[in-house]
Amino acid sequence: MDIPFWKMQGAGNDFILLNNMELGLSDQALKNLTKQVCKQRLSLGSDAVIAVDSPQKTGDIRMRFFNADGTEAEMCGNGVRCLARFAYEKKFASDSMQIETMAGLVAAWRLDQRLYKVALNSPHQVKQTISYGYDEIETVDYCELGDPGVPHLVISYPKLATTSLEDLVEIARRLRFWEQLPKGANVNFYQIMPSGKVLIRTFERGVEGFTYACGTGAGATAYFLHKKNEISQNLITLSTRGGILKIEITEDNLFLIGETTIVAKGVICDENLRI
Repeated sequence: MDIPFWKMQGAGNDFILLNNMELGLSDQALKNLTKQVCKQRLSLGSDAVIAVDSPQKTGDIRMRFFNADGTEAEMCGNGVRCLARFAYEKKFASDSMQIETMAGLVAAWRLDQRLYKVALNSPHQVKQTISYGYDEIETVDYCELGDPGVPHLVISYPKLATTSLEDLVEIARRLRFWEQLPKGANVNFYQIMPSGKVLIRTFERGVEGFTYACGTGAGATAYFLHKKNEISQNLITLSTRGGILKIEITEDNLFLIGETTIVAKGVICDENLRI
């Protein structure tokens, strides 16, 4: 079965986008497909698969987001930005759209050919300064973006710029599977640089490793920086491994802004694919 696809990336988060309104693949078929085609070197390779489906409520389209391990996630900020461009260029929506996700309705706007802005789901289940007490990390902050939402831990790590990710993997994995968090969590380490930019590194559940960027992770981190008055500006610039993301904050509303890139268009004809 040949499957038409687009490959896109936003700040280094890469996605395979499918039009499931035409394909009509079942949930299990989408999970099976994701686990195969996301394999680096053995298939197309990607962080995740995004399936565009018909809306169930008031949205223009519906987003189904599958991590590389086949698990379905509530939402992905960089994924929504890429999906918004996909929807605009495929004429599924105008330059202002509403996207249905498991975490709620998400508004998105086209700012120019490659720049897209999305409204991240509002923070819920906010818990500040949770005692952790292992290694050099004494406390962490936690929130979920959306309801039910994407879970995030946010950790100040003053030595982040000079610490290799290999040295952070063990503590990141321990935090990701922390028994106090029934859904687990994405783990965001940050350091405020002298320039005012925020260095951020995110260990993502489902991928089970450090990715090049995480849009909702950037949003959760900016939210706590603003809430704790560590940064007073309403526009926060975050430096990820994959590029620059900006979070605009108005009260508790978070807007993610960044570039999108179309990498490839074609058909998946992986002979090992069984869906």
